[in-house]
Amino acid sequence: MVLLTDLLNLTDGIVRAECFLFSQICFGSISGDVTVKMIIKNNMNREMNGKQAGERRQIMNRKIPGIAVVATLLVAVIAVAAPDVFRAPVKLREVSTSLWAEPFKGVTTDGKVVPGLFALAQTGVSTEPVREAAAAFVASLNQAQRKKTLFPVEDEEWRRWDNRHFATRQGMGFFEMSEPQRRLALELMRESLSAKGLKQTRDVMNLNGTLGELTGNFAEYSEWFYWITVMGEPSATQPWGWQLDGHHVIINYFVLGDQVVMTPVFMGSEPVRAESGKFKGTEIMQAEQDKGLALMKALNPSQQAAARIRKDKSGEDLLSAAYKDNLVLDYTGIRAAELNAAQQVQLLGVIEEYVNNMKEGHARVRMSEVRKHLDETRFGWIGSTEADGVFYYRIQSPVILIEFDHQRPIALARSNTPTRNHIHTMVRTPNGNDYGKDLLRQHHQKHKH
Repeated sequence: MVLLTDLLNLTDGIVRAECFLFSQICFGSISGDVTVKMIIKNNMNREMNGKQAGERRQIMNRKIPGIAVVATLLVAVIAVAAPDVFRAPVKLREVSTSLWAEPFKGVTTDGKVVPGLFALAQTGVSTEPVREAAAAFVASLNQAQRKKTLFPVEDEEWRRWDNRHFATRQGMGFFEMSEPQRRLALELMRESLSAKGLKQTRDVMNLNGTLGELTGNFAEYSEWFYWITVMGEPSATQPWGWQLDGHHVIINYFVLGDQVVMTPVFMGSEPVRAESGKFKGTEIMQAEQDKGLALMKALNPSQQAAARIRKDKSGEDLLSAAYKDNLVLDYTGIRAAELNAAQQVQLLGVIEEYVNNMKEGHARVRMSEVRKHLDETRFGWIGSTEADGVFYYRIQSPVILIEFDHQRPIALARSNTPTRNHIHTMVRTPNGNDYGKDLLRQHHQKHKH
């Protein structure tokens, strides 16, 4: 008998969504007729690796119990599948690889890191529940799963996330987890994130399932096409962390003692609201959208003029997403020091919408860091201030960068006009502390390894 895990292991640590789809087709969760045609279409142009193709043919020659349609579907799904680094065009692969190769510096305004912004400290907020949850998840992995899921804390795997749907990921995919493993992975997220943060993360994942329903492309869109990796060994004293990687949601979560750095974080969706289907009623990013607009409208005309980066929004403006760890981005927009007290409260309220995806205690620590640099914080705007308008805004200080962007449709009714139905957001820690790297650097300086 051929097990699904046997098929997954053939990919040598690169998880293939097609294996999940095969199981769903066979057991009735997805319409096989449409899905297999989609899989074949998506895979026909891939280059076959001869040895792995031979291994697949050997599996095909084994006895498989069940009705003839199962064997037919299995051949259609597996025979054309081959592991690849990206499903993207070669040019995009080359660009991504070149950006990985750059030594990490971090987001800066001029290419120079501002020193002394982050310090090793005791926060008084326990990370023990996160450590215990991560240790339990790691303990559930077999040897093959550990090989593709566990990396050293210094590993460049941190930086290889991609918010687009076509990247092949490292780590353990939710779709291939056993039910106990899936519960443990979700428990890790639950212990790391606030109730708000967990709900939003799961909502983004579920809306990816909605996108599959709307496009009929279950080969690339599913609520379970998300991957977990763990960097370092979960510890109360040594640095470690975990990452969630998939379409429209990326979470990087670094831990050192009781300090947490939760950036880079990417969240978004197309669509932003499920009008029908399995996840009908799910909706994301409305508070981030509405509070940003309310802040801009609260500014007087001269303040709005100072905030404006550009009047018209005609395309995509998000700058700090995948492979932009070393982005050079100068300050623009209005300084918080030029806002009145009420406007400053509104600005902090917008920032809190993003920071409060962390557990409450860690969010308070982070907001304290943000407030120390409030006068240096800038708020910039592109686009409309109408109730149903599309826009981009940026909040930037020495210790936080937030971007919100209405994007053009990609998977749904593709066009060049931005829409409120496709949103991207990004949160980073500038000046070298994304992924907790500045804290990690200081830790290694203090404790020579």
